[in-house]
Amino acid sequence: MARTRVGIINITGYIGIDLARILLRHPEIEVVSATGRSAAGKRLSEVFPHMTSADLVIQSDLDVPVDLVFSAMPHKASAEVCEPLLAQGIKVVDVSADFRVKSIEEYESWYEVVHPCPQLLKSAVYGLPELHREEIRHANLVANPGCYPTGALLALAPALSCGMFDGDIIIDSKSGVSGAGRSLTLTTHYAECNESVAAYAIGGHRHLAEIRQECRLLNDQVSEVLFVPHLIPMTRGILSVCYMRLSQEWIGQGADPQKRLVTEYQEFYRSSPFVEVVESPPATKHVWGSNYCHLFPQYDARTSRLLVISAIDNLVKGGAGEAVQNMNLMLGFEETCGLNALPVYP
Repeated sequence: MARTRVGIINITGYIGIDLARILLRHPEIEVVSATGRSAAGKRLSEVFPHMTSADLVIQSDLDVPVDLVFSAMPHKASAEVCEPLLAQGIKVVDVSADFRVKSIEEYESWYEVVHPCPQLLKSAVYGLPELHREEIRHANLVANPGCYPTGALLALAPALSCGMFDGDIIIDSKSGVSGAGRSLTLTTHYAECNESVAAYAIGGHRHLAEIRQECRLLNDQVSEVLFVPHLIPMTRGILSVCYMRLSQEWIGQGADPQKRLVTEYQEFYRSSPFVEVVESPPATKHVWGSNYCHLFPQYDARTSRLLVISAIDNLVKGGAGEAVQNMNLMLGFEETCGLNALPVYP
């Protein structure tokens, strides 16, 4: 049986090359075309020596017919390449931010560009499978979530959905340097970020728009979200600690709030193969290189607050792996197909 033909636009970025790493071992997929204009004409293994088994030449544009495309272009540029593909009937998973935020005003305010294809926003599905699985199955355009929102929303969703939430939300996240991409910047220069931890985007990070959007879809009583990201001198991983006050009504429903809390999280993710509710605080090393998210919910009786720790690999569950998970749903494959690799440790 013929495999589905897939293309990757901008394979030379970190998400693009991790897509290739996963897809080249996917049993139902054939990667037939990949673009990367700065490396056009080179074999993939010339640009990425770890891809020695890949028989693929990077092109300036998609050069053969495809059934589905992953776009790993920067925002605005991604929407511009996605529009003609969709018009041809090609399914698209967009890894940029262009279709994540439903409000044009919010998108243009945070990203400081005019949206090139606002007419596509209504049909785009936010690609967090654990929240929008059925919509993704029927979508032609899926907006892959940002890395920070993936970890934070998975941590918050059960609490927001079951009525235990009361008040506002605080998210404290720490990310490896690969989250900034391959472009050279002073802040990600080795001598600048090594042996240092720094908060950034204190006035508001772009990912806050999609975090607030999805939180309010889960619970329209969410008043505000405070999100503070940090840069950590490691390559991969995001550790998020999310805080919210629990309602007194929910606390008073039973004798053991911690046990009920864990049960709520386990039940919420019972049909989600890549989310694991763990028994001790997770570390980013526990999910390194995998499509898993580890969650640790904890009830703090002194403050009547819930804190949830989440750990993901920002390039896999926070990027390429989640994109492949979305592709599997869109094409009718098993959701886990090609994504079963366990984390690499140590």
